[in-house]
Amino acid sequence: MVKILRINTRERTFTLEEAGDYAGLGGRALTSRIVNREVPADCHPLSAENKLIFAPGVLTGTKASSSGRISVGAKSPLTGGIKESNSGGVVSRKLAKLNLAAIVLEDKPERDAPFMVVRVDKDGVTIEDAPAVGKGNYEYAKELDAKYGGSATCALIGPAGEQCLKSSTIQFTDMEGRPARSAGRGGMGAVMGSKRVKAVIVDDSGAGNVEYSDPDAFTKASKRWAEIIREHAITSQALPTYGTAVLVNIINEAGALPTKNFREGRFDRAADVSGEKLHEIIEARGGKTREGCHVGCAIQCSQQYLDEKGEYVTSGFEYETLWAMGPNTTISDMDDIARLDRACDDMGLDTIEMGNTIAMAMEGGLIPWGDGPAALKLIEAVGEYGYLGKLVGNGTTYMADAYGVDRIPVVKNQALPAYDPRAVKGIGVTYSTTPQGADHTAGYAVCQNVLSCGGDVDPHSKEGQVELSKTLQIATNAVDSAGFCLFVAFAVLDTEDALQVIADMVAAKAGVNFTPDDIMALGKQVLDDEVDFNRRAGFSEVDDQLPRFFRKQLPPHNVTWDFEYQEMQAVKA
Repeated sequence: MVKILRINTRERTFTLEEAGDYAGLGGRALTSRIVNREVPADCHPLSAENKLIFAPGVLTGTKASSSGRISVGAKSPLTGGIKESNSGGVVSRKLAKLNLAAIVLEDKPERDAPFMVVRVDKDGVTIEDAPAVGKGNYEYAKELDAKYGGSATCALIGPAGEQCLKSSTIQFTDMEGRPARSAGRGGMGAVMGSKRVKAVIVDDSGAGNVEYSDPDAFTKASKRWAEIIREHAITSQALPTYGTAVLVNIINEAGALPTKNFREGRFDRAADVSGEKLHEIIEARGGKTREGCHVGCAIQCSQQYLDEKGEYVTSGFEYETLWAMGPNTTISDMDDIARLDRACDDMGLDTIEMGNTIAMAMEGGLIPWGDGPAALKLIEAVGEYGYLGKLVGNGTTYMADAYGVDRIPVVKNQALPAYDPRAVKGIGVTYSTTPQGADHTAGYAVCQNVLSCGGDVDPHSKEGQVELSKTLQIATNAVDSAGFCLFVAFAVLDTEDALQVIADMVAAKAGVNFTPDDIMALGKQVLDDEVDFNRRAGFSEVDDQLPRFFRKQLPPHNVTWDFEYQEMQAVKA
């Protein structure tokens, strides 16, 4: 029977309890249900009333391919609404092997209390003062590894989280112990920092394997699941070869690559920051072009990027980061962008939010457009614990307000990702209506709008976009709840029996009747929980809209954003 571990961070005590009403839930379904039921919607996100939840998916720890993701949930310091931030790494699988459905961090110590490390293993929980803080995540992860042993993996915050900055992340160590996987969006690191938790260490040494109600049925279904992922061109060829950066040239060609703070839809130096260029550089320098973000990853879209001297710089070098630090700021040197990615992981900062924050600094004249070294100094300032670092680390709107910028690409105060909503209208509906704030992963309409995966919906037309976004938001909630990588959705959308296979795996693991209809019902319940929380937090339909500057034409297709917020409310019905 899986249990929920609750840590009282003020008293430094813990309780282990039955899942109760939360039984059968995992990942995002569990984090959002706990937040909606247990966190006062009108509380301050950094108050003792907020809770931070780590939850592996329902299928995490099993033989199901690409099921090792983790959901982190809380009320967001950045948006003021509910938040689920998703990450790879190894912690999720270890929690599942320890039979834990979730770790919940509750209450908070006094602000001058020392930071703590929470260590969880098969024998219980220990809580002790953290080693000296104020260091970057790469150095700190090595110190934790030396102290707690190589079999321990961790979730930790960097200088940004220690300062409770709104763009701070929680970094998860990968299979090589690097803090390169990130629960990036919404300021989850600030919530963890407010509770004075520097790191959560998870060690599954001596723990048993995940149990199955029907092992044979699970094996059969999981084999078919692996086939589905292997047989799809995107999950078996495009992503493993070029990573998510394969999208740079595709989205640029579609006229939807936001350039110079969403002024144009094409970047004239896109080839210099593309997946093809990334692959070329990595191969020339002896890096790795393929790597999984967690154990059991069948897609292998991550990589290891080396500098010109052959030294490791970063991994998990994603399309969103390449865009945010590249075309969005007009920086076109791949090494500059890689160093920015590394610095964000080291400081514990969301790369999407930081790319937009840097663009605000450029708009305001703080640094020149396209200046990679100057942008790096801004990110590194967060580690100096001064005023400039706090300005940077609190995100896009904060920087824009400080420098009088009025072209601010945010929804619910969260910065937009790497697809211009005027040229990909389905993703614009998702940005506008998801309770998460501007978030492409909440309902990835790029599949049908650009990639013709799972259907073909004209990206420049309003027709069908609201229905598309709603369906994808519900399906994504279910994917996150299962613990799957979002990229399995490409194969699911194009494979007739995929939902049935997922349902069969859940049924075989849990010993319950579970159908494709149940999958979609679960996703709808997650959306209902999140909409309900945000409503009680003070959000209304008026908050479901893009900034007005998106009503101006976007070259090269000269398209505009022409939805009114009232038209999109069917998403939440």
